[in-house]
Amino acid sequence: MSFLEEKDVPTVDTYDENPSVRSHQAHSEISFIGSVKQSSKTVIWCFALTSGILLYGYDLVIVGNVSSMPEFQKDFGRRLNGQLIIPSLWLGLWNVANPIGGILGAILGGFIQDHAGRRRALSVAFIVSTIGVAVAYISNMPTDITGRRAVFFVAKLVQGFAVNMAMCTTQTYMSEILPAVLRGPIFALFPIFTLLGQLLGSIVVYVSLNKSGAEGYKNCFISEWAFSVLPLLLSFLMPESPTYFVRKGFLKTARRHQRRLTSSDKETDVILEQLCLSIELENCDRAGTSSGYLDCFKGVNRRRTLIVMFANLVPQIFGITLLAKASYFMQVIGMDAHTSLVFLQVGISLGILANVGSIFTLAKFGRVPLTLFGFAVSTLLWTGMGIAGCYSGTVTIWYTQITLMLVIILCGLSTWPASYAFGAEASSLQLRAKAQGIGWLVNCFTNGALGLVLPYIFNPDEGALGAKTGFIYTGFCILGLIATWALVPEMKNRMPMEIDRMFESGLKAREFIRWSEDDGVSDRGGAEGEAKGEGLPSHSVFVW
Repeated sequence: MSFLEEKDVPTVDTYDENPSVRSHQAHSEISFIGSVKQSSKTVIWCFALTSGILLYGYDLVIVGNVSSMPEFQKDFGRRLNGQLIIPSLWLGLWNVANPIGGILGAILGGFIQDHAGRRRALSVAFIVSTIGVAVAYISNMPTDITGRRAVFFVAKLVQGFAVNMAMCTTQTYMSEILPAVLRGPIFALFPIFTLLGQLLGSIVVYVSLNKSGAEGYKNCFISEWAFSVLPLLLSFLMPESPTYFVRKGFLKTARRHQRRLTSSDKETDVILEQLCLSIELENCDRAGTSSGYLDCFKGVNRRRTLIVMFANLVPQIFGITLLAKASYFMQVIGMDAHTSLVFLQVGISLGILANVGSIFTLAKFGRVPLTLFGFAVSTLLWTGMGIAGCYSGTVTIWYTQITLMLVIILCGLSTWPASYAFGAEASSLQLRAKAQGIGWLVNCFTNGALGLVLPYIFNPDEGALGAKTGFIYTGFCILGLIATWALVPEMKNRMPMEIDRMFESGLKAREFIRWSEDDGVSDRGGAEGEAKGEGLPSHSVFVW
């Protein structure tokens, strides 16, 4: 079925001259504030979806830092040299449970998104989340300590499935409904609300720290239900992504849902014309091919999928896995439990402010320069922390704490939000749900691997590296710098059609920023395209 129809109306000779394309090009050139006003309904729905991101961040801190609570350590830990600790084996298994569940959630999420829609994928995710919370709440019921640890492992596995499936789907949905000029700034909401969720979670953990018995940490678990209800209700009320219905051939339904995202009928038609043209181009290029996970690694899509995968590696490269365990890590370095939780909240608050600032840095600067900047300064900071770890005493403790806060601030302004932006832009519309699923699979796998290995590196009963763990992240950030320069193209303010044509032209990463529309027309509109039978029908316009 073609998404294009011919009609007896004024015609155009090339799709470069199509009025929908001109409209979107003009849209990308208006100011950030003007674009927000023009797409206010879309922005509102994206802000509403941040409730799911909030749950993701909240869950990370609750299940990641509950191990720093003395009452939890009494029920699930053991004593070593007079100090309560969580054994490295179980700490590692708990750390890896969330990512393992996340891998399953990301894979299944891609299938559900393409077969049942983005809304139903979100509904499934948040329903499963409520189940995971219930399992965590009863995890202390077994009388055997191994049984308690095993039930808590299952709870983290189920919750990891839910929150990562929700994040994967949310990223796909936002990337499909946002105009090009707003993609970067709005994707900055991912780290902002992740950190806001972490801040709320750290406050709940801190308030519950001195409660006697299991009530303190069980209240932390049960509080997650409140963060699951709002996004679950939203998943039933929000408009479906028009891209999903266009791909299914339900054009009238797609228009109805797009109308809920835009302020006028005219704007609705223009956006749908552009969407249909982008999808028609992809269908011409991929005639006779499927859209499964394996297709993400075929032809030009292999390169695009690798960029998505790298984007999901970025947070682990600059240190988010260690930063999420900052409270427990600082206790290992020598800081007391109360002070470590206070500084966890301070660091998260500073990270939130930095990521709010990234809304403006992403609007002004390209994704690649911001990513390179974040990795460069992180390399220096982690190296300094590693050197400080070669010594002992109060200075090492405070230097380590300051380093953790500076990393989250500087990467919050640059690398972290930029990775969400170029990771969402790189994949084709046809394979976007699957590509995001693969991306989050990589995110979960690496997060799980680091979560399993890190306790063996810094915990006192194993590697006991402490602050010298910074040297490991120095190496990671250097690799991140090299990979960003070699692999990631600049896609700021580019429309899906432009990005498709640049990838199909085989441009090197650093050539994307110099690409012009005239280059794309010569590539797509010439004899080569006609010889392949891949050109668009000439003198065609869209009608609804």
